[in-house]
Amino acid sequence: MHGIGGKMLEMLINADGGGYRGKIVLCEKGHVCEFEGYRTKTLLTVLAPVLVNRAYYSDKECNTGFCPKDQALDIEGTSYTPGVRRMMSKVGSYRPFDPGHEDLYELAGIRVTAKDVERVSERVGQQVEEYHAAQGESTLSDNVVPIKPVPRLYVCMDGTGVPVVKKETAGRQGKGEDGQAKTREVKLGCVFTQTAVDKEGRPIRDEASTSYTGAIETAEIFGWRLYKEAKRRGLDRAREVVVLGDGAPWIWNIADEHFLGARQIVDLYHAREHYGNVAKNCFGPQKDKMYQWMEKRRVELDEGKVEDVIIAIKQLSTLSSSHKDICSREMGYFEKNKERMQYAEFRRLGFFVGSGVLEAGCRSVIGQRLKQSGMHWTVEGANKIIALRCSIMSNRWEDFWEQRACA
Repeated sequence: MHGIGGKMLEMLINADGGGYRGKIVLCEKGHVCEFEGYRTKTLLTVLAPVLVNRAYYSDKECNTGFCPKDQALDIEGTSYTPGVRRMMSKVGSYRPFDPGHEDLYELAGIRVTAKDVERVSERVGQQVEEYHAAQGESTLSDNVVPIKPVPRLYVCMDGTGVPVVKKETAGRQGKGEDGQAKTREVKLGCVFTQTAVDKEGRPIRDEASTSYTGAIETAEIFGWRLYKEAKRRGLDRAREVVVLGDGAPWIWNIADEHFLGARQIVDLYHAREHYGNVAKNCFGPQKDKMYQWMEKRRVELDEGKVEDVIIAIKQLSTLSSSHKDICSREMGYFEKNKERMQYAEFRRLGFFVGSGVLEAGCRSVIGQRLKQSGMHWTVEGANKIIALRCSIMSNRWEDFWEQRACA
């Protein structure tokens, strides 16, 4: 059946006589290009390989040539149709390239190599990134079509390490025994909206409202990336904006620069980890005392009594000089972020106080594909796969392919 469909498709594609457009045409640069004849190209479709006949025009000024039909069919520089490239890149975004090419053959009868899947996935990933970047740039203009006002918009960000090849960590210090870094940090952001709370007053994330964006890049570049995504999602029309993150300085620097006036909230579960670090170091094997101390801090933090948490840590630091460093460091953490830890007030107002959606995103968007055993990425390759996964998991995949079909 695929073979029959392929023959019919071949007849349909070639029914235009090869896409002949006259003896001369103008290229994108405005040069006069002359018709030189027809050239054939074997094209792999989702049905079967087909032979495509195309009119060829040469550009004497640039000493190049092109086939207008290739542009019309979106097959410039490739022997795969958009449908096949879509399947290959979707598989490449979910599976390692080697088993991915086997899946394509078993499920769809498409014979390609693992390297083909890698190349196509990275090429489509680059196109997706360019498409999203163009959409982001358009939000900075005054020509954006207004959208429905957003009651409450959340902006979350975090970082997670991805294993990379050795050349990508040259000169970077790491936690390994040799002091050499083995990973590079992916900065991942997500934007979602909240319209309501449940009967107990707990916030409810709007269904299908979460979008992701991320890459291995500097905090400065990532800040603009996330700002544009928030603008696209309705930042300017949000009644309230909330920035959620852990205590990393780069997160709050971005919040201050791009989301001035937004309510800043430190993820509650990250905050708990910090007094937990103190307890583990100071109490050691005295588990009962450690848990009792941590429970008191949990209650204090839930009530927004950050000063009480700081005082309790300070008291522990006086018991042993060996614990002063960690106690001092964690006291500084709570001191810097105490305005972002008013959890009782945040809950009263119906805000999210945990960045669980982004924690899950770090695992599902990044971890499940890029942190599997034995993987080592280049920064460029990783960023292209990240772009694919962000597009798919933000429900923007169809938009990307529709715009290519309409281009």
